[in-house]
Amino acid sequence: MDAQQLEKLRIRSEDKHRRRGGIQLIFAAVAIATVVAIYLAWPKGEERRLAGVAPSTNRTVTGASSSSSLSAGTSTDAVLTVTGYIVNRERIEISPRFLGVVKWIGVKKGDTVTNGQVVVLLDDSEQKARLAEAQAQLSNARVAVEKAEIDYARVLQLIAANIETKQMEDDLRLRLAAARASLKQTEATVALVQTHFDWTVIRSPIDGVVLEKLVDQGELVSPQSFGGGRGPSTAFLAVANTKDLQVEIDLNEADVAKVYLNQECRVIPEAYTEKSYRGFVAEMAPEANRQKGTLQVKVQIRDPDKFLTPELTATVEFIQK
Repeated sequence: MDAQQLEKLRIRSEDKHRRRGGIQLIFAAVAIATVVAIYLAWPKGEERRLAGVAPSTNRTVTGASSSSSLSAGTSTDAVLTVTGYIVNRERIEISPRFLGVVKWIGVKKGDTVTNGQVVVLLDDSEQKARLAEAQAQLSNARVAVEKAEIDYARVLQLIAANIETKQMEDDLRLRLAAARASLKQTEATVALVQTHFDWTVIRSPIDGVVLEKLVDQGELVSPQSFGGGRGPSTAFLAVANTKDLQVEIDLNEADVAKVYLNQECRVIPEAYTEKSYRGFVAEMAPEANRQKGTLQVKVQIRDPDKFLTPELTATVEFIQK
């Protein structure tokens, strides 16, 4: 091979530098593309929470103080988390004691009522007539007793004067006893009719809120249903104490061992996830639901407020001691 051919095969130094610079540019471009891909793939906001990276959240904890440590905004002390429904501990339907017609109803749905407040008046014309009749009978019974007492006192004087016989005394004594017994019976009748008359005034048995208004003025009401969809109503109102709330939970049987009576809980309403309320296990059903494989548990909420609405969803965290 001659010198001219060797000269053609030799790589010049400027070509080496040019090729080395191109390789460096390729490596730099790959590194930049890798950084951009990692940034775009990193989860943000809701995706980060779903991926298990929970952002810090500040919750307002409401309720009475407890010896257990319930740190707001954390679930590290929760042994179990279950979802249930907020319910009134007691729901009372106010019903009539006899068949009658609503003469006046003074509340509507959502109104606040107090214990003993008059909420409904029934037509009392029949009870008034019966009460007047019973009171007239009472007056006659009192007159009969007074007359029997006078007759008996008079016959005692005649017997002392040897004018009347002992038999007359016995007859008048028994007549007086019968008149007094009749008076007591009439007094009892008046008390019974008065009770029926008082039943025409319907009062709220508790402090609470009207959940439902079930009748209107002029409607016929009855203490029992006679069947069918067009019979008389059997209740005037449904009321409940909104300051006495619980969360009703269907607990899976696999989790029953983690829950016990009086266990401290944290209640978080789904509508206001930033709020948290203290509670405790107030009731565990004595038997399970075989079809569902669950046990009903009720968690009493301490110091509920206006943000807790019955029948809405709430999450309950059972606290581990």
